[in-house]
Amino acid sequence: MAKPSIRENFLRIQERIAAAASRVGRRSEDITFIGVSKSHPAIAVQEAFQAGVRHFGENRVQEWEVKCVGTNNLAATWHLIGHLQSNKAAKAAKLFHTVDSLDDLALAQKLDRARTAPGFSAKLRVLIEVRVAQEETKSGAEIAALPELAEKIAALPQLELTGLMCIPPYLLDAAQVRPYFRRLRELRDELLGKLGMPLPVLSMGMSHDFEVAIEEGATEVRVGTALFGGRTALPAEH
Repeated sequence: MAKPSIRENFLRIQERIAAAASRVGRRSEDITFIGVSKSHPAIAVQEAFQAGVRHFGENRVQEWEVKCVGTNNLAATWHLIGHLQSNKAAKAAKLFHTVDSLDDLALAQKLDRARTAPGFSAKLRVLIEVRVAQEETKSGAEIAALPELAEKIAALPQLELTGLMCIPPYLLDAAQVRPYFRRLRELRDELLGKLGMPLPVLSMGMSHDFEVAIEEGATEVRVGTALFGGRTALPAEH
């Protein structure tokens, strides 16, 4: 049996998004789909764009720097969703429309400084990645530090803080991930009162659990395997 095409995969995902949204009285149009294209070639990104995907997520600055040469004709939005290394901050500020994995004030300040260079007419959108579970392998801002970090990032003139992101534990039963998604939504709601500014974005949910995330309020879902298929592991970025 032939492997489903990216277009066929995307159509099925859209149906699942619509069903999940309907279950909680939401509109599927209010949920942004991000195709996680890390480790997939530029031709796969081109195919996904032709299928209707308009947002793409990359994990590594170095990989995207090479790949973007083959995709620079696409009118798409490029998200950095992986951990940002300090020495890549200035480059990330130039290569991406949005950095969705910000978890450190020093990194935010580097992004802010990089966007002061000539040629940037708009602020850089950023999300704060929150460490919703105490997993040693996961990055993200600690919950206790979130209010102060958000306040300081929101004050940086070249950045636009629009919400929060999380990567919860990988659990085979997606329903068991629900409390982590709910916690991120609660943290966002708490910040609204403290910051007095809109934070409309909740980026949460991946291939195996995005439907639960939508039921808990996700406004952006990051889906890779269900769209592109399996990926090849890449060496660590330096």
